[in-house]
Amino acid sequence: MWFFDALADGFRHPTDPGRLQLFRMVFGIVCTLRFVLSIGQGGWGRFDPQGIALHVAEQRFGPTRARLLAAAYRPVLVARAVAAPALAIGLNPRPALVLVLAGISMELLYLKSPNAVRYTLLTGGCLLVGGDLGRGLHIERHPTTANTWALCLMVLITTDIYWNSAWQKLRSPQFRSGLYLAQWVHTYTLVKDELPYRRQHAVPAVVCRHLGNLTDRDVRRWRLIAAAAITTEIALPPALLIPQTTPYAVAAGIGMHAAFTCLKPRQLITFSGLTVGTYLAFLG
Repeated sequence: MWFFDALADGFRHPTDPGRLQLFRMVFGIVCTLRFVLSIGQGGWGRFDPQGIALHVAEQRFGPTRARLLAAAYRPVLVARAVAAPALAIGLNPRPALVLVLAGISMELLYLKSPNAVRYTLLTGGCLLVGGDLGRGLHIERHPTTANTWALCLMVLITTDIYWNSAWQKLRSPQFRSGLYLAQWVHTYTLVKDELPYRRQHAVPAVVCRHLGNLTDRDVRRWRLIAAAAITTEIALPPALLIPQTTPYAVAAGIGMHAAFTCLKPRQLITFSGLTVGTYLAFLG
């Protein structure tokens, strides 16, 4: 497999530079979507003078730094919203990438659980160390070592994400038993019509109808789904690297992330989009 050949050769093994260039497009598109969505539902007015976000920032950073953050907030939103599509179409991709990463880093200052931000920064960092990000929408196909290190780094990061996630699930008796998923869907079924932003979730009605009643049968079914999710996360990285199993692994990964994204589309669309995008790196 190319990955182990690259490790053995000290990252001098030629790889297809187009893989990283395609991921650059995916990264730009996903970030554009994320930035557009972040402006809605109060995002533009996050640091309004009478808002709770400014008060929390003042308590965390002090009045002076909080005012600086509030003053820079909207200009940064605009700058990164312009830079992301520029990155996707390959218009000065490296400066655009720096602006995008800087704009994403700002979210670390006010989000309570910025896991998606950290993962975005990690995958964006892989792009940053790439030697050939391409220009425009043209994709290079001649093998070169320019992006070998970046592709290997992306494989390692995604493998760690999957295996760490599987480990956390294995350590959770509630998740392994299926009870966590059963309770989540049952609660959602009860309150979905009362939620202020219904589009934040997209659980199919058939799932709510047949798996949202918290019966023993429902819990047993969710236990099987939980076991399948853990098994898939463990098996995906090696399966993606083996050419014979790559198509099946890609299909399984897309299906798994589509199911995850239904739970919280707005929150998971970045993680799912970027993770599926990193499958390009496994192809070498």
